[in-house]
Amino acid sequence: MRTRRPPDVAGLHLGPDRELALVHTPAPVRDAMRAMFEIDAAMGDVVARSTDPALARIKLAWWREQLEALDSNPPPAEPRLQQVAKSLLPLGVTGSDIANLEAGWATLLDPEVDSRLVAARGAALFGLGARLLRSDDRLVDEAGSLYALAAVGRRGVPELLEHGKEHLARLRGHRFDRRVRPLTMLARAATRDIDRREAEWSHGRAIAMLAHRWTGYIG
Repeated sequence: MRTRRPPDVAGLHLGPDRELALVHTPAPVRDAMRAMFEIDAAMGDVVARSTDPALARIKLAWWREQLEALDSNPPPAEPRLQQVAKSLLPLGVTGSDIANLEAGWATLLDPEVDSRLVAARGAALFGLGARLLRSDDRLVDEAGSLYALAAVGRRGVPELLEHGKEHLARLRGHRFDRRVRPLTMLARAATRDIDRREAEWSHGRAIAMLAHRWTGYIG
């Protein structure tokens, strides 16, 4: 059984792509979207910092359990959980909804990563974001799967990029609902990870994201 080095997915900062997406998110739901991204990033940070997969699984389980507990209990003294309670729960997104992201991070600790779980995490993340943005675009899940697969693939699990291509193929020619484009900008950035290695906030990447905001097309 081979040992996999944890992907470089540290989430101490959201990164330029998500910060740009937040700039374009409507003000009434911007804090909620940031709270969701922060939780996702916190789980990613557990994986990135892992030197002991067993301990990392315990930490991920802690996040999952604490999120689920928000549905019936006040938040603990953890700023990101408090922000979820303040910004997301009042908008109808439950702690259990967000806890579903955990499985997609936990599989990165496995000797063989399950691409389906990574894709499902992205679909869940974008599905929640679409609810915040009041969009029912039918291909949001596909965009989320592409985003998650490419984001992890470019940071240390390159075989996931091939799975990302399958989702990209299903998105070609689709024009996304204007309301959800602040989120699907991230999927447009992900398309650039499929066939090149590019730093976030490179000039070309930012232009591509902004062009998607205007046109609605992923590729």
